[in-house]
Amino acid sequence: MTLYLQSDIEAGAPGMKAWQIEAGRALLDRLRPPSGFPCVFSQAACRRGRILFAFARGTDPVSLDMAADDLLAYLARARDWDGDVATAEPLVMLFDPATVIGEHVEDYHAHGWRALQYWHDVDPGHWPDSVSRDPESPFWTMCFGGTQIFVNMSNPAHVVRRSRNLGPAFTMVINPRERFDRVAGDTVPGRLMRARIRSRVEAYDDLPHSPLLGSYEAGEIEWWQYGLKETNDLPAGGCPLHMRVDEAAE
Repeated sequence: MTLYLQSDIEAGAPGMKAWQIEAGRALLDRLRPPSGFPCVFSQAACRRGRILFAFARGTDPVSLDMAADDLLAYLARARDWDGDVATAEPLVMLFDPATVIGEHVEDYHAHGWRALQYWHDVDPGHWPDSVSRDPESPFWTMCFGGTQIFVNMSNPAHVVRRSRNLGPAFTMVINPRERFDRVAGDTVPGRLMRARIRSRVEAYDDLPHSPLLGSYEAGEIEWWQYGLKETNDLPAGGCPLHMRVDEAAE
């Protein structure tokens, strides 16, 4: 179980594998000027050296068990957050590009949902009573260790939607969901911030921002936003995540 600081990636800390350093540095390069990366929060976290890193060898049970431990460690650390956006630490989980591979965006999304399914199945925490147990409900969100989280799946197969390509490795960017309520929630300042980011997305990507991106507080479907396609079409079919029997919708 290992969480790495951004400074570890930049320095190439002892014991790190070459692919970890390469993938981590490639991601940081995507966030730094003059890249124009649209998410101002990611840029700010990078500028302040606040990004945390975890690495997974693959999506096999052994690798995902270790990644689950890293995720729990991150969420325990995040519970001490003081509420100041300047101190927020996103978790970037990078998967070995030699093992977790795909030809299309959807191939990488399948890896991501496999990981989320596994973590849900082994989750030691209680599903929060305040969160719907139906992924198709407006007020469902992924939870782990009793904490609501938001997951961004980024991968190297994204050519058009460049804002979801963070380098050579399949990447899951994970934050406690409550942070988005604080800084970009369904309030006047929050809506203005989301509009600003979407404007930047349209300038960075080669297509308009996805209509699937919304606000949890406004009742937007959450799982749609985790993995976006190269088009702005609606997802085909239901949520890939199957809730445990003890967590299924009543």
